[in-house]
Amino acid sequence: MTGLDTNILVRAFIEDDASQTAAARRTLESFNEREPGFISLVTLAETVWVLDNVYRLPTSKLLDLVEGLLQAESLVVQNADEVYKAVRTVQAGAGKFADALIAELGQWAGCTATLTFDRRAARLPGMALLQSGA
Repeated sequence: MTGLDTNILVRAFIEDDASQTAAARRTLESFNEREPGFISLVTLAETVWVLDNVYRLPTSKLLDLVEGLLQAESLVVQNADEVYKAVRTVQAGAGKFADALIAELGQWAGCTATLTFDRRAARLPGMALLQSGA
C-alpha cells in the first residue's frame, strides 16, 4: 500500500499544473485492490479544506469527491465508516465536513462529547459547546 499526500489529491482534482495533474492521475490509476493507495484522515481533511477555501469548490462537489474516494476499490480511506457518516451529516445541512468528521471520530473513540467553542459545530451530534465564561 502507498500513502497519498494532500497535494497529490488536490492536483488530481484541480488542473492548475498540467504536469503534476497528469502525474497525480497516473498514480491514482496505478492502484488496484491488491496494491491500493491509502488516504489518511489528515490528508482527507486537508484536501477538503484546500478545495473549499483555496479553490472555492461548492460543498456538493466536495462531497461528491469524498464519496468517489470512498467508493474507489483501489483506495483505502482511514476510518471510512466515520468519513461516510460525516458526508451524510453535511449533506443533511448540519455543518462543515471537518466539524462533522471530528464529531464522528469522537463518537468512534467513545467520547461522551467533543467540546468546541464553535456554536455551529456544537449543534452536531456528539459535539458540545464549551462556555468561555465571558
